[in-house]
Amino acid sequence: MPDNNNQDSAISFGPFRLFPKSRLLEKDGAHLHVGGRALDILIFLAERPGEVVDKRELVKRVWADVNVDDGSLRFHIAALRKALGDTGKSARYVVNVPGRGYCFVASLAQAAPARPAPPIDLPLPRSLPAPLARVIGRDDVIDKISTGLVQHRFVTVVGPGGIGKTAVAVAVGHRRLAHFDGHVFFIDVGPVRRPELAAITIAATLGLSINAEDPVPALLTHLQTKPTLLIFDSCEHVLETLAPLVERLVREVPRLHVLATSRESFRSEGERIFRLFPLDCPPVRDDLAVAEVLAYPAAQLFVERIAQSSGSFQLSAEEAPLVADICRRLDGIALAIELAAGRVNAFGIAGTASLLDSRFSLQWRGRRTAIPRHQTLSAALDWSYDLLPASESAVLRRLSVFVGPFTPEAAAAVAAGDGLSAAATMEAIDNLVTKSLIAPSGARTLRYRLLDTTRTYALGKLNEAGEGKRIARQHAEYFRDLFERAEAETSSPLSDWLGTYGAELDNLRAALDWAFSPDGDARLGIALTAVAVTLWVRLSLFSECRERAGTALAALGDQGDDRVRMQLLAALGWSLMYGEGRAREARPILEATLELADRFDDKDFRLRALWGLSIDQFNNGAFGKARALADRFAEAAANSPDKTDLMLADRLTAVVLHYLGDQREARLRIDRVNASLHVLAEKPKIFPLDLRISTQYFRARILWLQGQADQALALAEQNIHEGRANGHALTFCSVLGQAACPIAFLAGDYDAAERHGTELLEHTDRHAIRLWGLWARAFNALVAAKRTDVETGLPLLRDELNRAGDARFLPRFLPLLGELAACFGQANQVHQGFDTIESALARCNDRQERWYLPELLRIKGELMLRDSPESEPADACFREAMDLATQQGADFWQLRCAISIAQLGIGQGRRADALAVLEKVCGTLTEGSDIADMRIARGLIADLRT
Repeated sequence: MPDNNNQDSAISFGPFRLFPKSRLLEKDGAHLHVGGRALDILIFLAERPGEVVDKRELVKRVWADVNVDDGSLRFHIAALRKALGDTGKSARYVVNVPGRGYCFVASLAQAAPARPAPPIDLPLPRSLPAPLARVIGRDDVIDKISTGLVQHRFVTVVGPGGIGKTAVAVAVGHRRLAHFDGHVFFIDVGPVRRPELAAITIAATLGLSINAEDPVPALLTHLQTKPTLLIFDSCEHVLETLAPLVERLVREVPRLHVLATSRESFRSEGERIFRLFPLDCPPVRDDLAVAEVLAYPAAQLFVERIAQSSGSFQLSAEEAPLVADICRRLDGIALAIELAAGRVNAFGIAGTASLLDSRFSLQWRGRRTAIPRHQTLSAALDWSYDLLPASESAVLRRLSVFVGPFTPEAAAAVAAGDGLSAAATMEAIDNLVTKSLIAPSGARTLRYRLLDTTRTYALGKLNEAGEGKRIARQHAEYFRDLFERAEAETSSPLSDWLGTYGAELDNLRAALDWAFSPDGDARLGIALTAVAVTLWVRLSLFSECRERAGTALAALGDQGDDRVRMQLLAALGWSLMYGEGRAREARPILEATLELADRFDDKDFRLRALWGLSIDQFNNGAFGKARALADRFAEAAANSPDKTDLMLADRLTAVVLHYLGDQREARLRIDRVNASLHVLAEKPKIFPLDLRISTQYFRARILWLQGQADQALALAEQNIHEGRANGHALTFCSVLGQAACPIAFLAGDYDAAERHGTELLEHTDRHAIRLWGLWARAFNALVAAKRTDVETGLPLLRDELNRAGDARFLPRFLPLLGELAACFGQANQVHQGFDTIESALARCNDRQERWYLPELLRIKGELMLRDSPESEPADACFREAMDLATQQGADFWQLRCAISIAQLGIGQGRRADALAVLEKVCGTLTEGSDIADMRIARGLIADLRT
């Protein structure tokens, strides 16, 4: 048992020693980091060994006035067990007693006093402020700095204003009181306006009355007498004088230790810099639970400060995402979070989140007892801004035009000017980084960013200086030039290209918003829109592309540059065709694009328009017209020196032939594309998807219909991995929806079908790709109908197809309609099944959509058998379907037709005919022995042979 004397007695168990008062945990003599909450739990339990502590008592002790659920307690218990290596198999330290609470069960060794604590009568130095009850999220930092002060005699804590440097320094001072026998002095340098008063301020804090003109010799003499820790707070404005003074004190007083806080380092001999980073914030995720949010220090601070100002507070599941968002938007800056938490009592959490959109948040007031520069964010930032030389304050103001991270090149281009060279701008940026006003950002390439609070403040200063319009123009011009270069670099691998240019999306949006604003430059906005189209297409942001292109076309009017008009029309047409279900609006726009491309004899835009028009006819069910436009595309590409254009012609024709039902010719074309992929050096400009990946999922579809099931399944699986790694959102939708989902379903592998369908739905929700989302929901309903009883799944499938509306006429929905008819039959709703199948058959005949026609005829035959004992009409349907499948080269449909014909023959006693038709079809199939239809066919053959 631990003793209760004034010393910090160690609680020893296994390889661990716990020092409750020092809040230290050691393993085999080495410091072991444990999170603050987890350490609180361990200390409380270890002080009551063998006793079951009720969960509510434990929560009340650890979380004080903050109400949390059991999930938070379980989370931190799990973190504690992980740190202790408590696996439940060998060493056990903390156990759960179901229905009661937790118990510390480790065998305790003899308690050993360790770090001597200060005697009870040790007077606290008057200059050292009282510590906060708890410095949230900084336990590890305080430990490291406290330990570092033993090893190094001069440590500077560096970080931006409001991040918590002072709180950490005060906590370290109290932690080291015993080590320095109470001789710890806190010197607030903030009020010192005349640098020459720094030494006198130190002397006054130490209680010395020095009348000499130079107080330094007397200081040196006094400090020699005993070990001393001097804490200098807020030093940035007097560094020129204070740095050499502190360096001299440390050099000439061997028993002196110095801890300083500053927004930049002293750059002194012997100085060790500890950079303080923002508090960790919850990640961006929609499904964050309360316990997950409260696992992050920024959220813990926010909730605890609410409880302190408003009384008992419990975070709800609905409020947790809002708290996570507030913490992220405030960049984990402790002062900003505390100030925001102070608004909750008046505005609520949702209201406080909305207030962050206003500059008013910079004026929120905090604790009355705080020093003035810590009472508002504006005051904290004024303190830093007013210390800057003119060149640095100008650069900081101008960089506020950037949204998110920016490159050094962008910074130099936008912030330079008005007497400030690019070199001087970069020097100013380096200094601002040193002063913690700009943060480096990015791992692979150097980028910078302003914290949101700093950016909001600096943007106000930019407008006050009357520079807003000029800098916004320079910002927009820079990104216009950048995306012109991006157009010329599309031969780069997609991941590299997006890594360079995808990161500029937020700045592109900001530049366009300004350009089309009343104070902007619409002509500049039009040019910027035209060159940015490739980025939107490659990011699958078709809705945004549509809106931006529409805005630019409206601003262009009737008298603008027709070449720019052609670019914008092409972008608008494509975004309508691939975007939010407005494909029917694309045709006149693409026809206008083609007319302009012909007038200018522009090969690229002629091909873009022809491609789009062919896909438009395809989506609208005019497969004959789609084939004619594909032929025109092939003619236009025939004389192109770019081999990619010829590959695109073959791919376009292969897709149309596949849906027309000519699987043999489609296979020849798609294989020709596949054989040429090795020469593909870039992503084609006129094709929105990844050509390599999209070629493979259509090959998989064709291989499946031709009866080469093993190849198709292997190719679809490989395609999933490649599509997922590729990172192009729309391409991956097609990978899953065009091949992986339907092939798994047709194979009878409903586990895989459910898995792929779920991933597709999550992907479409994440990237807001509406049409594929509608399909995914209907497909998942179909899988549910097949896996559960049809009475439960059928209404869900019917409702999802009705919800899809006109999207049902897209080719991808046809199999779902056929399966809906089959489900009606299984549910003994035959008449509804006939209505559905007849509608689908009429659609196929009207549109020449023949690829699925054999299966529709077979399903119709099965419905006939359910409706009437007369077998001749059903047999005729099966035979017609078989002939059509044979004509198309669709061996898989032949297999299904053969099964239906055989089952009908068995029922009529024509066993020999049934065996003959099955053996004939199965004899031609060399793959797919494990798919469901082949298992059925083999089972029938075995029965018929015996």
